Amino acid sequence: MLALTSHIQVIKLSIVKYICTMRRFTVEFMFFSALATLVGCKKTDNQYAIKSAPTFSEAEHYPAGDATVSYLPRASFELPAANLPQALKSEFYAGKALANQPWVKAPTITTARDGLGPIYNARTCLACHINGGKGLVPESTDQPLFSAFVRVSLPGEGEKEQGALFLTQYGDQLQTQSVALAHQLQKNWPDKIKNDVAPEAYVYLKWKTKNFIYPDGDSVTLRWPELDIRHLAYGSLPEETLTSLRVAPAIMGAGLIELIPQSSINALADADDKNGDGISGRVNKVWDAVTQSTQSGRFGLKANRPNMDMVVAGAFANDIGVTNPLFPGQPCTKMQASCLNQPSGDDAEGVELPQHLLNLVINFNRNVGVPARRKIHGEAGIRGREIFYQIGCSLCHQPSFKTAKSDVYPHLSEQTIWPYSDFLLHDMGKDLADGRPDFGASGSEWRTPPLWGVGLSQEVNGSNALLHDGRAKTVEEAILWHGGEAEQSKTLFVGLTKTDRDALIRFVNSL
Repeated sequence: MLALTSHIQVIKLSIVKYICTMRRFTVEFMFFSALATLVGCKKTDNQYAIKSAPTFSEAEHYPAGDATVSYLPRASFELPAANLPQALKSEFYAGKALANQPWVKAPTITTARDGLGPIYNARTCLACHINGGKGLVPESTDQPLFSAFVRVSLPGEGEKEQGALFLTQYGDQLQTQSVALAHQLQKNWPDKIKNDVAPEAYVYLKWKTKNFIYPDGDSVTLRWPELDIRHLAYGSLPEETLTSLRVAPAIMGAGLIELIPQSSINALADADDKNGDGISGRVNKVWDAVTQSTQSGRFGLKANRPNMDMVVAGAFANDIGVTNPLFPGQPCTKMQASCLNQPSGDDAEGVELPQHLLNLVINFNRNVGVPARRKIHGEAGIRGREIFYQIGCSLCHQPSFKTAKSDVYPHLSEQTIWPYSDFLLHDMGKDLADGRPDFGASGSEWRTPPLWGVGLSQEVNGSNALLHDGRAKTVEEAILWHGGEAEQSKTLFVGLTKTDRDALIRFVNSL
C-alpha cells in the first residue's frame, strides 16, 4: 500500500512539473513572439532575427580599456586615465585647474583668467560639469537655472557655421549671468542694473507631472519642465522662438570617443531603415572651425560638435564668455550696446584664452578616465544584461568600439571601450522633441547618450538629471520617456515583469 501511495505521489509530482514547464514555455513563447514582432530586424524567409546577448566578456568590466579608473574609495569623473603617462600628468592637472578656477571680470591683475562675460552662464567649466559629471536642474520654482542653459533660435536655416537661425537680439543661447555689480550681489531686478550690462534673462522651471501605470498595476510619476523666462533685458522673444533646455553632460571618456573611427560610426547608420528594424540612426553634419569645413558630429546632445576642440572652445565662448582662437567674438549681440562696450581681457593674441591654455583644457577633457563597471553577481544581473539586448536597447546603445591607432594619444589608441552609444541621431518622438533643429538634426532627434558611469552620477555630484533637460530622475523614468524609434523597446520594457524591469535597470546602473 505504501509503495502504491508513493508511486501515485511521484506521478502527481511529474504532472505538476509538466504543467509548470508548459506554463513557463507558454509565457516565454508569448514574450519572445511579441519580441520578434516588435524588435525583429530582418523579415526575410518569414523569420525574425531576435538580437540575443553575446557571451559576456571580462573586458566589459573595463569600459575604457586600459584607461579605466577605479570607483573606489569614491567615484569621480575627473580623474586622469589610469594609463596616462606620468610625463603628461602635470599638463592634465594644469588643465584641470584652468577648468576649475573661476574667471573674473576684466581688467584685473589676474591676466591669465580675466575676461569673464560680460554675459555668461557660469564662471568655470566645472560649475556646470560638477566634479566632471552632469549638471543639476533646480527643483524649486523659485530657484534660477544653474549648470544648465537654454538654447534659442528661429525656424529656418542659419549660416553654415551656426547650425540654426539665431535671434537678432539674443543669438542662440540665453546668458543668465552678467558682470554687473547689482547682479553679482544678487540684486537681480531690472531697475538695479539698467545702467549696466544686464543678463539676457533669468530662467526658472515649472515642473509638470503625470502618472504612468504599468499593466501589472505599478505606477511611476513622470515629470517634465516648462520654461519660465523672466526679465528679458533686450526685448521680448519673437512669438515663433524655439527654445530648448540643455543640461550639461558628464565629460569622462571624451578622448576615447574622439578616437572612434568615423567609419565605425557610419557603419551603424541606417537613415532609410533599409534593414527594417525600425531604427534609422543618422550622422549629423556640422561646422568645424578647426578645419574650416563641414565634418561629422559626435559630441553634444544633438551631435552638433565634431571634436573636443570645438566642444571646449565653444563652451568657453558661449557659456563663460571667454574668447579664444576658435571663437574670437564676445557673446554680445549687436543689439547689446552695454555688453559690447565692456572692457575685454584680450592678450597679445587678441583673445582672452590663448591657444596654449585652451589646449591644456582640451587635453584635460580628453584624458579623463572612465570608472570601472560595478560587478553584478547572481541571476538578476545576468538576466538584466540579456534583456538589454533582447528588447533592442543595444540597437542604439551600441555596447563597444575599438579606438583608432594614435601617435598623439598612444595610451588611448587601439582600446576596446564600452560606451553604450552609437553616437548617431535618432528620432525620440514628440514627448522628447524640442522642435529646434541643430545643423542636420531635426527638432525630435537626439544623439544616443553614452551610458557608461550613469549609475555613479548621484554619488559623483548629487545629480540624477537624465535626458537632455534633466526631466528623468531615474533610469526607469528615462526609459518611459522614450518614443519614436525607441517606442518598440519601451513597449517591451513596459510589458516585462517587475522583476525583469528591475534586473534591466540594475544592469544599466552597473555600466
